[in-house]
Amino acid sequence: MDIRTVKGKPSPLGIDIYENTINFAFVSAQEDCGIILYAMDTGTEIIRIDFPAQEKLGNIYYMALQGIDTTKLLYSFYEKDKAVTDIYARSFADSAVYGQKSGSAFRKSRFVSDSFDWEQDKRPQIPYKDCIGYCMHVRGFTKHASSEVKAKGTFAGIEEKLCYLENLGITTLELQPAYEYEELQESSRAEADARFAKLGEETDNQKLNYWGYTAGYYYSPKKAFAFSTDEVAELKHLIRSIHTRNMEVVMQFYFTAKLSGFEISHILRFWVQEYHVDGFHLKGDNIPITLIREDPAMLDTKLWYYDFTEMSADCAETDTPSRHLAGYRDDYLCDIRRFLKGDEGMLPAVMYHLRNNPSYMGRINYLTNYDGFTMMDMVSYDRKHNEANGEDNKDGSDTNYSWNCGVEGRSRRKNIRALRLKQIKNAFCLLFFSQSMPLFFMGDEFANSQNGNNNPYCQDNEISWLNWKDLVRNEEIYLFVRQLTALRKAHPILHSHREMRVMDYLSCGYPDVSYHGEAPWRPCLDSNSRQLGIMYCGKYAVEG
Repeated sequence: MDIRTVKGKPSPLGIDIYENTINFAFVSAQEDCGIILYAMDTGTEIIRIDFPAQEKLGNIYYMALQGIDTTKLLYSFYEKDKAVTDIYARSFADSAVYGQKSGSAFRKSRFVSDSFDWEQDKRPQIPYKDCIGYCMHVRGFTKHASSEVKAKGTFAGIEEKLCYLENLGITTLELQPAYEYEELQESSRAEADARFAKLGEETDNQKLNYWGYTAGYYYSPKKAFAFSTDEVAELKHLIRSIHTRNMEVVMQFYFTAKLSGFEISHILRFWVQEYHVDGFHLKGDNIPITLIREDPAMLDTKLWYYDFTEMSADCAETDTPSRHLAGYRDDYLCDIRRFLKGDEGMLPAVMYHLRNNPSYMGRINYLTNYDGFTMMDMVSYDRKHNEANGEDNKDGSDTNYSWNCGVEGRSRRKNIRALRLKQIKNAFCLLFFSQSMPLFFMGDEFANSQNGNNNPYCQDNEISWLNWKDLVRNEEIYLFVRQLTALRKAHPILHSHREMRVMDYLSCGYPDVSYHGEAPWRPCLDSNSRQLGIMYCGKYAVEG
């Protein structure tokens, strides 16, 4: 190899490929550090190259090399005698079988150049008022044999189902963690013995993190979620196809407290620039919300977080609304579920949630999500049934605000099944007739059940995989949801750009929204009242 050293740069960290040059930047407290190159076919080390002592900025060592054949070589860094994984790597060389732990924590990295053809791809930037969200687990969405896709449990599998999602009326896909993380994690021997004894399996000191809420390699897509050998191109192809259908993708990122605010901001910028991601649902600890919210590079990117209320209220006062921000919290779920199951005193909360639509930020409304009961289980179980998790049913929330309609679990009784069907329809109606952005979890549109498990964090099996046969068995619910999405899109008054005032400010004879009881204009809000009439005045629609 005719490798030549040229002037390097300290950023970005990891590698940066441009023209015929590869820049390496590595953070280390050791002066004895550098780069290792490996043969791709055998994985054997070929050469070590020291970082020049003069090429240093703080603890960042850097240099640029020419003459490297990226199609035949892998790389890593080293400190003294120890090979070190590039935590900023965009792809890893090891094969990835989901649920099988690699033999070593050290991983060699692939060279990834920015050669993907985006074909003039453009992010749709759909306003929150026009969004209909769908949260999914990449693997669980198509892994079941009944999905009838070729690339089961992968990014490509989702792409095979895009026509289905488009016909359903979905505009915005929310993906649970899809960056590289280790799904098998070490647990204590005592914990492993107790847990696997309950499952009737061999004792092991590893447990599955199916959801992926853990630290990861935040610059690389999850290799085990790819059907092909190139997870980078496969995910980019999926996102490009999503945008072609005027849909968008929001990715969940879970950050640990060890990451600095600067690093988190850099990660988000990378995914917007490199993968054209439309937004992020931020989860974890020590998230620098103010820094991210004020990042000029993020102002046209959707940002979802537990609570933006205080900061967004400041925006409202200064007439600089942050319409890319959206609150993502369980208060809607708790109150609407309680109303649905018949709890007393819920009408004032229902009136608030149906109308809540702040001018300075978005709100994500949902009745189901990856944690908690599915829509079907919400009307089939009074209590959680997490025995399969091997933790004596102690894990998961004990507060589900659910009602089993008279029988715990599955039932063949026609009256029970009919009541559950009605309750699911009621739930979807409440969700889609609320002003802010509706979102539901994968499979709810055809009554997917997790057998009462409200915390399947460790279940990579039919508990957490969608059984697409339910689409045939429960077609009535699916068609009903399709009708609701079409109805909401057809009537702008159901998804207004501003919050309803309960006033006739256009002097057209009716308020924008009004509430009624057994008599018109006289809602009964006593604690024992459970009924409410609502009328929207279409003249207040901005369009249509």
